[in-house]
Amino acid sequence: MNLRTFKLLNSLIGIFSMLLVGCSNEIQNTEQSIVVEKRIGDENNYEDFRVVTDNEQVQKLLEILQDANWINAKAERVNPPDYSFVFRFKNPNIEAKAVLYELWITPNKDKVELIGGNQYVKLDKNKSAELFEIVTGEKLTDQ
Repeated sequence: MNLRTFKLLNSLIGIFSMLLVGCSNEIQNTEQSIVVEKRIGDENNYEDFRVVTDNEQVQKLLEILQDANWINAKAERVNPPDYSFVFRFKNPNIEAKAVLYELWITPNKDKVELIGGNQYVKLDKNKSAELFEIVTGEKLTDQ
């Protein structure tokens, strides 16, 4: 296991625990960010893409993920994800385990599919567009 994988796995565990607990007032008042990586080329190579630090956007993304109809399944995809992202919380009083979210754009470029931990979801067009814009800063329809 390389260092990058170890860090992502550690982050995944933190976020997953945080999502199980839910968004308490303490979490909403915590400095938060979303760290996004983008796939480069057709291989499983990624580069840092952006960091979302706007607390309202972070909260909105958390709401979208919490309201989604996740399927408990160990889903695997043939192609690597287009993007991946993880939440970071900066509060020494919060013990958080991270979940790595992997994001695929559907072939019609109108929806996104996500795998987070052992869960899978395909969002509707509106939620897909909203989530994609928060994560990438771009319009899904422009892809």
